[in-house]
Amino acid sequence: LTASVPSQDQAGDMKHDSISSPGISDQEKETASNAFEAFKAGSHDESLKHLDSLQELNKEDYKVTMNKAITEFYKSGQTTTSTLKQTLITLKNQMHTAVDDIDGLDDVENSILYYNQAVIHYHMRQYSEAISIGEKLYQFLEPFEEKFAQAVCFLLVDLYLLTFQPEKALHLLAVLEKLTVKDGNSKNGKGESTNSTNKESTAMKAEFTAMVEAAKSKMHQSAPSLFLKSNFEYLRGNYRKAVKLLNSSNIAEHPGPLKTGECVRCMFWNNLGCIHFAMGKHNLGLFYFKKALQENDHICAQLGDAAKKFTGIPMCALLANKRYELLYNCGIQLLHIGRPLAAFECLMEAVQVYHSNPRLWLRLAECCITANKGSSEQETKGLPSKKGIVQAVVGQGYHRKIVLASQSTQNTIYSEGQSAAIPVASMEFAAICLRNALLLLPEHQQHDSKPDSGSKSCSQSGSTESGSETSDACSGKTQEGDKFIPAAPSSPLRKQEVENLRCSILACSAYVALALGDNLMALNHAEKLLHQTKLSGSLKFLGHLYAAEALISLDRISDAIAHLNPENVTDVSLGVTSSEQDQGSDKGDLEPVESSGKQTSLCYPSSVSSARATMLFNLGSAYCLRSEYEKARKCLHRAASVVNTKEIPPEAILLGVYLELQNGNTQLALQIIKRNQLLPSVKPASSPDLRKKPLPFQSSQPVQPIQTPSSFTQVQRK
Repeated sequence: LTASVPSQDQAGDMKHDSISSPGISDQEKETASNAFEAFKAGSHDESLKHLDSLQELNKEDYKVTMNKAITEFYKSGQTTTSTLKQTLITLKNQMHTAVDDIDGLDDVENSILYYNQAVIHYHMRQYSEAISIGEKLYQFLEPFEEKFAQAVCFLLVDLYLLTFQPEKALHLLAVLEKLTVKDGNSKNGKGESTNSTNKESTAMKAEFTAMVEAAKSKMHQSAPSLFLKSNFEYLRGNYRKAVKLLNSSNIAEHPGPLKTGECVRCMFWNNLGCIHFAMGKHNLGLFYFKKALQENDHICAQLGDAAKKFTGIPMCALLANKRYELLYNCGIQLLHIGRPLAAFECLMEAVQVYHSNPRLWLRLAECCITANKGSSEQETKGLPSKKGIVQAVVGQGYHRKIVLASQSTQNTIYSEGQSAAIPVASMEFAAICLRNALLLLPEHQQHDSKPDSGSKSCSQSGSTESGSETSDACSGKTQEGDKFIPAAPSSPLRKQEVENLRCSILACSAYVALALGDNLMALNHAEKLLHQTKLSGSLKFLGHLYAAEALISLDRISDAIAHLNPENVTDVSLGVTSSEQDQGSDKGDLEPVESSGKQTSLCYPSSVSSARATMLFNLGSAYCLRSEYEKARKCLHRAASVVNTKEIPPEAILLGVYLELQNGNTQLALQIIKRNQLLPSVKPASSPDLRKKPLPFQSSQPVQPIQTPSSFTQVQRK
């Protein structure tokens, strides 16, 4: 007797195999046959009695012990997963073998033990271990019985799909087709066959064909089929049709997670949330994700603590809890709708499980950055507010004075008196998150291919970079372009996506370092960003700004001026940004991609001319530091002439005030403040009184009109 698992959903099956044990007696064969027939009939108690008798006859055969464990597992309703797992581990240790030691056909008879272990790994979400065993078994597929060979292939297909390796799964499906139509040859490899073998093979083919046809008839109207059709329409961008197909699925008739391991209602709400995310309706998407969380919590309440102990519930139900995938989805939605603190809480729960996902660490850093923008929030509302320029008005009448804003303070509410390692939405913790993200990315390849023109989303690169079907698909070998790193619960990172993600992480790292006052580290990150071979125009623009900011703080003005050359900006398209496919993957999940109609924040340049104007504003600040005020004024007014008045940032207004005060034009400086806009320069000769009696410019703090690390440098009087 041996044990096997006929499908990826079940834990074990028993079958009579006298070939594997040619030395057994007739009595043992008969007892084994009786035990097998009783097991097939569902009489587990009777099967156990026969197995006990068989064990007395042959105490050294570990297969009897394995079959007893599997029979007891089925007797319990497949609820004693931990016990079965421990028994299989004990048997493997008794044989002093490991799956990595399989090197010949002599070890094939132990394959079913390894296969059962792979199935348990599958249900415990230990996919890497399960794939390692399955791929080793696949190398010795030829001597296996046809039914067992099909089981190995089906298990690997499921594992490849769960780990986002569709090319390998497709290859295996082609192998399965060959297995179903091959002639019934004997297992000796000589091509000899008998009439009985041919009859058995024909009967098995007919049974398999009937099973396939029955499955096809049900598939077209089942919920999984409609979910797949909806996913297909989603990927094509037909979001309304995708929603319509989802709504047409009859999820009420689904057996439930205790029988299938899948909560269809949870998947239904999750997929609706993904579709609305792609449509740019983030609040509605968040509503659906919360509905999915409620369904998931309801299922978890039914399972109780049994799922954590791997006992008391069917093995297939161990996969039912999708809480952390859904929290990941909710966190991304909350980040998009401008609720970074709530997003941070969701993503912090998810990172406890998916701590090896560099994309998730970047999302956490983005939550911290968004939560600590402070006064720069006003830039996203269009017209610059005077509150960003005038800090206070002191006195009345002749003694009335205007107090201009100095350097804005970062929002340090989370970091005061706390360690940087404490998971709160602070800039210090953002630096740790970004460091983790960089460490999780693979090192640069020395033989990078030529840069691609344009950029692709995850779904696009997944289809265009996939290799062709080869015999390496199941041996663990991949083409150079097929290499990827896992990023659960989202899709894995292909080679190009790794480089795109690296650029986004470096840009955020430079920004955070500037905010924390670590100028050397900020310059290091910015220079690394600018040296990336595949860099979008938007990140190149930011790289020059961040490098210039750091250089000015390091008193390297000439180097900063080189970065602030407007000719450095030739493209500000977002390209592939840091917000690629973010949503967690679920069975039936529709991973959302960036909406094509997503609006860019108003504080970010919308065109090359606006970006060059921003560079000119900053270039004027740099010239101020070298006391080249005429050059600074030219840069300022040249920039103001190419952008809309509403797009002039308050820091540029303050720079204009500073320049007029340096030139003695006090009245013009006051007019700039009152009107909140730059005015044409007035020569000192037209104001003789001001020239004779210039207003003394004294302040306990230096005037710093340029202060945000994301766009501008700081001007300090010396």
